[in-house]
Amino acid sequence: MRRDIFQAIADPTRRAIIVLIASQPMTPNAIAEHFDTTRQAVSKHLRLLAECELVIPEHSGREIYYRLEITKMKEIDQWLDQFKKLWESRFNELDNVLLTIKNEQK
Repeated sequence: MRRDIFQAIADPTRRAIIVLIASQPMTPNAIAEHFDTTRQAVSKHLRLLAECELVIPEHSGREIYYRLEITKMKEIDQWLDQFKKLWESRFNELDNVLLTIKNEQK
């Protein structure tokens, strides 16, 4: 079952896991050490992240390392980009209004 990537990043623990593995792949045990929760709970978060294809499990011997899938993160960035452009446009309009008001007061 493929889930939506925004469902994955909605949870603060999953966002923290993404931050942790952004720099290097990690095992579930190594990830769990950073949280005040059980390894099973971390595994459930990892499973959902994997279903959303935000993390990729890679087997190395008997260990599984989870690495971040950058292309999926780009999907999030592209979606947010439309709002960045809107916000920038509105801030530019606000700058123009404030500049006009300032010039009229002179």
